[in-house]
Amino acid sequence: MDQVRIGIIMNGVTGRMGTRQHLDRSIVAIRNQGGLVLRDGRRLVLDPILVGRNPAKLEDLARRYGVDRWTTDLDEALANDDDTIYFDAQTTQRRAEAVRKAIAAGKHIFCEKPTAVSLDEALELARLADAAGVKHGVVQDKLFLPGIRKLKRLIDGGFFGTMLSFRLNFGYWVFEGDWQHLNRPSWNYRSEDGGGLILDMYPHWRYLIDNVVSPIKSVLCHSAIHIPKRWDEDDRPYDSTAEDAAYGLFELENGVTAQFTTSWATRPYRDEIGEWQLDGTHGSAIAGLRECRAQSRANTPMPVWNPDIPNPIDFRAGWLRVPDNEEFENAFRVQWEMFLRHVVEDAPFGWDLLEGAKGVQLAELALRSSRERRWVDVPELTVGSA
Repeated sequence: MDQVRIGIIMNGVTGRMGTRQHLDRSIVAIRNQGGLVLRDGRRLVLDPILVGRNPAKLEDLARRYGVDRWTTDLDEALANDDDTIYFDAQTTQRRAEAVRKAIAAGKHIFCEKPTAVSLDEALELARLADAAGVKHGVVQDKLFLPGIRKLKRLIDGGFFGTMLSFRLNFGYWVFEGDWQHLNRPSWNYRSEDGGGLILDMYPHWRYLIDNVVSPIKSVLCHSAIHIPKRWDEDDRPYDSTAEDAAYGLFELENGVTAQFTTSWATRPYRDEIGEWQLDGTHGSAIAGLRECRAQSRANTPMPVWNPDIPNPIDFRAGWLRVPDNEEFENAFRVQWEMFLRHVVEDAPFGWDLLEGAKGVQLAELALRSSRERRWVDVPELTVGSA
């Protein structure tokens, strides 16, 4: 069988997400199965080069995963014409500059979100990529989670009737770092370093709401710094300058109201760290990262308010598990395979740098809403938007 090699420059994969999801469970997993079978029967063989700032970490990753190439010199990596895709999973503040360099070098771009720290910068990247004629995509992994795909299946099948509301409880406790090691990097809680829950998570909520339920029309948001003092990786105390919780309302174009609570200062009492509930006139469903359960109109109980007796209804018993009906691959790997086919076979891919800019737009508008304590409309965004 003929093989086609593709070189991938992977910048910033020494971080937790970059290592686990992009390197281990996506690129290495595809490589270890012999590559990606193309439509014409040829096999696409992946040849990554790891790029980062810490040579010891890069060498360890390369040895652990059997990757032949690594470097701390991004410019050197970009100069190699045999490597045609640039991937970026760096911290947010470093991403835009590196993506600009990769576009100038003629590389196809695939990167994590948010694509930049500001909407102007995110739109600039989209314009530069279009002008250079390179293909570009942004990671939007939650669209490919098993729970969300089952929820979308219910929507497409007309299960809900008229959709009414969409709610999310998402997050967990991020330790302060004094008496237990922190479980998220400390820069996430410093706005001067590109941190902040809204810039981190609202780009996710933008593509998820837009693509699963309906485009967002307006946003009302309240943000908070619940934990004002934290400790960094070297046990040094610092003041939190970026929000660790956000409470958002979204008015959608189809009339649905979405209510999303996102917090790194909460202790979940639910089946998964994130659960989305969609209510409609004919039924409701709750989707987590993997599972989805639904209750139809016919199975809905009739509660009666009576605090003087124990609750006679087992509310969970009336919800049925939505079956898998298919095998679900890792969400990041699914999108990686789609982008690789986009580059090599010109297959469709709908999540480009403009879609990434929409996520940054929502984050900026939510932060403005929180500062100004009011609803803010979400205008249509184009590459030419100011």
